[in-house]
Amino acid sequence: MRSNARKVAIVGVGSVGSSCAYSLMNQSVCDEIMLIGRTPDRAYAQALDLSHGMDFVHARTKVYTGTYEQCSDMDIIILCAGAYPKESHNRLDELSSAVSIYEEMIGKIMKSGFRGVFLTASNPVDVVTYMVWQISGLPRHQVIGTGTSIDSARLKTLLSEYIPVDPRSIQGYVLGEHGESQFPAWSHVTVGGKPLLDILTQHPERFQHLNLDRVAQQTKNAGWEIFQRKGSTHYGIGNALAYITRSILNDDHRIIAVSAILDQEYGQQRMCAGVPAIITRQGIQEIVELKLTAQEQEQFDYSCSVIGTAIRQLA
Repeated sequence: MRSNARKVAIVGVGSVGSSCAYSLMNQSVCDEIMLIGRTPDRAYAQALDLSHGMDFVHARTKVYTGTYEQCSDMDIIILCAGAYPKESHNRLDELSSAVSIYEEMIGKIMKSGFRGVFLTASNPVDVVTYMVWQISGLPRHQVIGTGTSIDSARLKTLLSEYIPVDPRSIQGYVLGEHGESQFPAWSHVTVGGKPLLDILTQHPERFQHLNLDRVAQQTKNAGWEIFQRKGSTHYGIGNALAYITRSILNDDHRIIAVSAILDQEYGQQRMCAGVPAIITRQGIQEIVELKLTAQEQEQFDYSCSVIGTAIRQLA
């Protein structure tokens, strides 16, 4: 009998990879999780530790260790391997380490016969996602990065501190690089379906303490604020990875801000940046093109130029 088990492999079992596995297991997203680590003993210990929590969740997930050669029947491979973040506040400074890690790794995975979806979390995530697409030879819809999904979540959380609603009642996206050139598309942020800019115009006294430029800066700096205080960010991105993975496996058609390979969308080509996209069983079904203001389009073009400079370094 053919197995219909939903299988996910996680490459890299550090803080991000293990947090992702923990989220996947607790949310019963998949049937099997295979952990691949540079240090086999650490990967084995992580798998064992996760397995010991199985009695306390509502569905069984098989967690075990494996190798690149065993990736052929995986539905999704989540890439979390990477060097320890630097203090420079610029994720692009991690590029050289990422290149040395992924050039050989992706070749080995593809040699196994893998034809599923790559989901990338390693920084600089937009450039790494582009690199994985180039090396793997897979169609662009099968290579996704976490992109600005976590930044969009941070934006909504920050806004909920000023506007007394649940963050999930706020809709909006941070676009562009998951990094220094990112920006919120304020023209498309809504609260309960009502445009945020209209709310601020209609109630200037009530929301005079809400400074959009400050919120945008806080959103951009949120990851570094966490990093400076505890040395890593992993719970938020771990949940983001689980969320995207569930959306793929369940064919949810959710719209999520992810790193996507652009082909004329937003006026960009052979580029990878954070944009809203419809996520399905095949990966990205469609990139959602928001009608940006002239200023927002200028910000997006600048952000893509920053990413593009880094991508050209790969050559």
